[in-house]
Amino acid sequence: MLHITNGDAAIRVMKRARLPGELLSWRDVLHEGPAPAGLTLHEMSQLRARFVAERGWAPLDRTLAEFHARDAQLDGFDAHEEVVLWFEHDLYDQLQLLQILDWFSEQSLGATRLSLMCIDEYLGLMSSERMAVLYPRRSPVTAEQLRLARTAWSAFCSPDPMSWQALGERDTSALPYLGAAVMRHLEQYPSVQNGTNRTENTLLNVVNGGIDAPVGIFAATQAYEESRFMGDTVFWDYLGAMTRSQPSLLDVANDGVFEPPDKRARERGEQRIAITDTGRQVLADEMDWVQINGIDKWLGGVHLEKGNVWRWDSERKELSVL
Repeated sequence: MLHITNGDAAIRVMKRARLPGELLSWRDVLHEGPAPAGLTLHEMSQLRARFVAERGWAPLDRTLAEFHARDAQLDGFDAHEEVVLWFEHDLYDQLQLLQILDWFSEQSLGATRLSLMCIDEYLGLMSSERMAVLYPRRSPVTAEQLRLARTAWSAFCSPDPMSWQALGERDTSALPYLGAAVMRHLEQYPSVQNGTNRTENTLLNVVNGGIDAPVGIFAATQAYEESRFMGDTVFWDYLGAMTRSQPSLLDVANDGVFEPPDKRARERGEQRIAITDTGRQVLADEMDWVQINGIDKWLGGVHLEKGNVWRWDSERKELSVL
């Protein structure tokens, strides 16, 4: 048996629950960075590894090796009687699930059974007892789920985001958490009002409300999420970018250069963050952050850059390009 899940925390719970078989952590932040269409799994993994390294999240050699080992273990699925996919309801997990189901839709399963346990609970925070209870409740993956995942992954990787938006208008009940994930990903496009996406706008509101410690800002921003999906490493990139734009939206007390708390020496203490006048103007929709900062960002297969700036209208629930 092979169990595939979203990360190392879930793997640790699986080990404590003594689930039989091998364990595989997928471990990719697909809601950030490029995932263009037309790539094999191996090619996508190489591209994703380079992106992770460029962001400074992990060394390139190590990430390439981890992705290669991950893909090789997946390629060997047919050595198992059953493959069980364990994923959550949030955007991070739903994108991973789509990628894996899309890959399996092109494989000949032979005698291998493909099963799914997808729930609205966080696997890494779960007790081993709870996981042991859920294990026998897994369900066979259906042909309808494979077809939907294939359509959805193709839409995510498309350079035209309208195909992803169109998913919100069709029946996605075969994958019951997909609809909410589609909407949350759309909210990561810059808004028509002020050029910030939902994460950025919430972050500004939190700091404007008086929370000034990075760890506290992260926790408060996460509390606004219906389904938490963003880890702190990615969040520090968002926060740091707002301190570096010219003019900046956030100000770092004392030295002015933001450092992620996990990379900052303990004896130096936690930094303090404050909103600037520009940040307040952006929050009031009086200035536009894309116009201030420019944009060069990938969301799946969509490259947001000058001349291709797609915006999200939260009132009309639709994308438009400017």
